[in-house]
Amino acid sequence: MSDFKVYALEQLADQSRFAPPGVRQEQMERAEKLLGEVRSEKSYPFQFVAFRVTNYRGGDHAGVMMTGDELRHDLNLLLERLARTLQAAGLEMPAEPMFSLSQLSEKLNVSTKTVTRWRKHGLIGQHVWQNGRRQLAFPRSVVEQFVASHPQQVERGSRFSHLSDTEKDEIIRRARRLAEVGGSLTDVSRRIARHLGRSPEAVRYTIKNHDRQYPRQAVFSHATEPLGTGAKLQIYNSYRKGVPMKTLAKQYHRTPSSLYKVINEEKATRLTRAPVDYIPSEEFDDPTKAADILGPMPNEEKFHDELLSKRVPRDVPAEMAHLYEYPLLSREQEAHLFRQMNFLKHQLHRMQEGMTPAKARTQDLDRIEELHAKAAFVRDRLIRCNMRLVVNYAKKHAGPTDSLWELISDGNMSLLRAVEKFDYSRGNKFSTYASWAIMKNFARSIPDEKTRRERFVTGHEEMFDGRADVRSDENEQVTQAEQAVGKVNRLLEQLDPREREIVRMRAGLDNEENLTLEEIGRRLGITKERVRQLNVRIMKKLRDFVQEHKMDV
Repeated sequence: MSDFKVYALEQLADQSRFAPPGVRQEQMERAEKLLGEVRSEKSYPFQFVAFRVTNYRGGDHAGVMMTGDELRHDLNLLLERLARTLQAAGLEMPAEPMFSLSQLSEKLNVSTKTVTRWRKHGLIGQHVWQNGRRQLAFPRSVVEQFVASHPQQVERGSRFSHLSDTEKDEIIRRARRLAEVGGSLTDVSRRIARHLGRSPEAVRYTIKNHDRQYPRQAVFSHATEPLGTGAKLQIYNSYRKGVPMKTLAKQYHRTPSSLYKVINEEKATRLTRAPVDYIPSEEFDDPTKAADILGPMPNEEKFHDELLSKRVPRDVPAEMAHLYEYPLLSREQEAHLFRQMNFLKHQLHRMQEGMTPAKARTQDLDRIEELHAKAAFVRDRLIRCNMRLVVNYAKKHAGPTDSLWELISDGNMSLLRAVEKFDYSRGNKFSTYASWAIMKNFARSIPDEKTRRERFVTGHEEMFDGRADVRSDENEQVTQAEQAVGKVNRLLEQLDPREREIVRMRAGLDNEENLTLEEIGRRLGITKERVRQLNVRIMKKLRDFVQEHKMDV
């Protein structure tokens, strides 16, 4: 994954690599000059940045904007890449004065560890050749710009290196007293830092360094021990159940950042554990076809309109009404969906192969979950649009003593497996493939069920079959309730997130009590009258949508 925050600037950096060395050196000087002019509170268009760096105003990425912090971060990466390419070309680098890691540490009166930590906050150095060896260095303009934009951080870092032995002893003494009353390492470090006028990083480092050197007299002995597998799993499950991170940090005497790493590791282990089964294709490795594969299916708008206006036939039982909510797919539509589903699984498989759980990044895990959700959405659409096929064959194979619902349930399992195994590239229609899978399953399961009934007969079946069933049809009631929920959710999808939240609170959805206008206003930070106005507008919007699409609600 790329470290650039703006994709357009990453492309600009890649293009600059192929420029002549002299042009690259000029671009590097212009980029360094622009870096000194960037302000965090301003926004910058990409075309302006590209012109300042390359002296050429192109038409690519028109409209792309970036914040000052994003631009500063990516310009530093651009300078680092240009420096590496110029060194490889044998140019004398650089013309601007540079500080080595030790020189910068001495100049700013901070430790080298602090300088290394600052690299994550915008102080990105360059690897240069000096005295016959490659080492990390920092351009003077970059250092001056970082010091000007992070004065408090630099000041706290300078105080870090002046801790005397007396101050260290005082920190350990106070930390031990606070730890005895249940304080965590993070809380203790912050309280001592405020009292002594030091940075929390300096206090935390002093405590942890003491605990490593004197394990028998450690202040937080449990904090230096590695977490076991059981503890990691418990932290992950607690966080998923909604336990606040501050509570977990205090319970396990760890910093929130270290616990987030544990949670990401457990999450990555779970996401990469299950293998991905899909139908591969050579076109999946062609990046030029990704946009077409992930685009909308043919006649997507027509399908959506049919989905909204779909009505259940009058002679269909209530428990089967959900089968008629989704229209049938054409050959081109189902081929597109099968190709899209397998392509998403292909991307998911590649990300799983290249991921190490211990080094998993949050953005990679979010991407895996996104691919899982998209593939599941396409798979569900294929299943729902073909469920009538199962009922059709279940009715044909059902005998006088067979349960139709058991056959439908058994056939649905065959449909699910068929969706996973269907090879769309062979040109066959999915209904042909699924029909054979369902019939083959019925040919095996129906005789087995008859054998089971004949073997375990009780002798009272006829008596039960002869009695009239006067009970209410619970299945029908549940089905009607599910249909109503589905229609409501489909209507809510037409609203903005804020409008949807107002409807949910006002109508008492999501298993909550319906709130008054005043209560909703307090939650959203608006007046009671404004909530009433929004509610009236939302209801009119929904009524117009229902009338336009002739929905049966």
